[in-house]
Amino acid sequence: MSFSKRLELISSMVQSGSKVCDVGTDHGYLPAFLYKMGKCESICATDIRKKPLDRAKKNLEAFNASGVELYLCDGLDAISREMADTVIIAGIGGEVISGIIERAGFLKDFTVTLILQPTTGADRLRQYLADNGFVVVCEKAIEDNRKLYSVMKCHFGGVAYPIDDVRKTVGLITPCYDDGREYIKKQYNIAKKRADELKDTGKNTECYIKSRAIEYGLKKLLDTEGNNGV
Repeated sequence: MSFSKRLELISSMVQSGSKVCDVGTDHGYLPAFLYKMGKCESICATDIRKKPLDRAKKNLEAFNASGVELYLCDGLDAISREMADTVIIAGIGGEVISGIIERAGFLKDFTVTLILQPTTGADRLRQYLADNGFVVVCEKAIEDNRKLYSVMKCHFGGVAYPIDDVRKTVGLITPCYDDGREYIKKQYNIAKKRADELKDTGKNTECYIKSRAIEYGLKKLLDTEGNNGV
C-alpha cells in the first residue's frame, strides 16, 4: 500500500488504541492505513461532499478496510466525543481548520488529541490555537512531493497564551533536521522578500518593521542551531 511521507508523519502521531476521526478524508487513504496497521480501537471519517466520500468508500473496500465508518457532514457536525478521542484535520487551509475546531465544542476537552496539517495559513491556525487555549505539544515539518508541510499535535489546555510573530510563522519546528531547516528557510525567504519589497516602496512602515523582525528572528533561529544558516 503506497503511502505518502506526509500521511506517514500524521499517522505516527496517533497513539495506539485511539478512537480516530479523519475530517475531510477525501480519498480515504489515511483511515485505510490506520486500519491496516491495527493501531486504533475505532476509525471514522467525514467529508462535506458525497463524491469524495464515495471515492473513499471504494478505496477502503479495495484495501479491505471495511471497518472504517464514513459520515457525510460538514467538519465534525456528525461526530461526538464518544466516537473520537483523536481528531485529524489534514489537507485543508488553516482558517478552515480553525472554523471546524470552533464549531466542535467537544474538542475543548484536554483528553482529546488534535492532529492538524494545514495546506495554507499555518500562521493563522497557530494564532487561533494560542488565542483559544489549545496547546501545541509537538510540531514537525515534512517535505512531500516537493512541498513542505507542518503537522501539529495539540490538545485543549483552557488558557490562552501569547505567541510572537516568529513562533506564529514556524511554530515549534526547529532546524535540527533537514525538512525543519528547509521549512524555516522558506519562511525566512518569504519574510525577507516582503520586507525588501516594502522597503523599496517606502510605504507600510508597520508591515515593513514586522516583516524585517520576522526575517531577523528566523535567521537567528537558523544560526543558533549550529547549521550553515541561510
